[in-house]
Amino acid sequence: MKPGNQTITTHFLLLGFAFQGKVQFLFFTLISIMFLAIFTANSLIVVITTIDPLLHTPMYYLLKNLALTEICYSLSIVPKMLVILLVERKMISFTACALQLNCVILFVTCECFLLGAMAYDRQVAVCHPLHYATMMSRDRCFRMALGSWLSGIPVALAFTTWLFSLPFCGRNMVDHFFCDVSPVLKLVCADTALFELLIFVAIVIIVMIPFSLIAISYLRIIHAVLQIPSAAGQRQAFSTCAAHLVVVTLFYSTAGIIHLGPKSSLSSNMKKMVSLSYTVVTPMLNPIIYSLRNQEVKQSLRRCTDKWLLRKQMAIFSLSR
Repeated sequence: MKPGNQTITTHFLLLGFAFQGKVQFLFFTLISIMFLAIFTANSLIVVITTIDPLLHTPMYYLLKNLALTEICYSLSIVPKMLVILLVERKMISFTACALQLNCVILFVTCECFLLGAMAYDRQVAVCHPLHYATMMSRDRCFRMALGSWLSGIPVALAFTTWLFSLPFCGRNMVDHFFCDVSPVLKLVCADTALFELLIFVAIVIIVMIPFSLIAISYLRIIHAVLQIPSAAGQRQAFSTCAAHLVVVTLFYSTAGIIHLGPKSSLSSNMKKMVSLSYTVVTPMLNPIIYSLRNQEVKQSLRRCTDKWLLRKQMAIFSLSR
């Protein structure tokens, strides 16, 4: 494009979903309920794993960080999505779009590495139970969590800065409900071949390093479990990994379809629905999967509830005297 044909882009229009009338209102209500569930359930996990000393273990420390990631990830996407469902002019500023994309890359990268760290934790718990406390020390857990959070910062900053420094030629309609790389890249009027190649390489590295760690961990877990003579012992060992395995499957199956699948394999509307599943559905299901299948979390919740009720009763009693 010639320089004269380029214009300064100050905002984008998020096309979102093509819903109208009652369907749009029902969709808004559904997403609002799911967002409330995401925030409440993940916040609950953060609170109970912080205040209950019995949950101060490596597994729950990593789970708390995963819940924090889900909260931040959802906050960066869902509130704006709810706004564009209500208003007629579905606008997002240039800066806000860049910030949203930066947050998306950051928190997705963080979640990938946290899931890998959690797989390693489960491997140590099953394969080396006698050395678990040493191999998964508090210092190591902190470094694993911190590394997961920091891993996405250079990637997010580099690709967001690069993408939004490219020229946009006046086309400002983003065919998505949030600022993702692919729909924003379509609006660039410059050669993006190098950018597309490098971000694909980055995605493969970000996905494959944790995924390889998860695959190796579960191969070792399966080998160790098969050495257990009793069927009851095998079921108990597998049950400690079931929740994590379900979460990994949900996350990688949906995110992989969007970011690693062929560009022409899905229509625009289908991509939006798949993206919706890993931006809203998966963050809502993760705490449910961990809490409903985990007796320790449920017992901790009961203990915290009983303590809160006892304090309320004591406060009421002291006021009544």
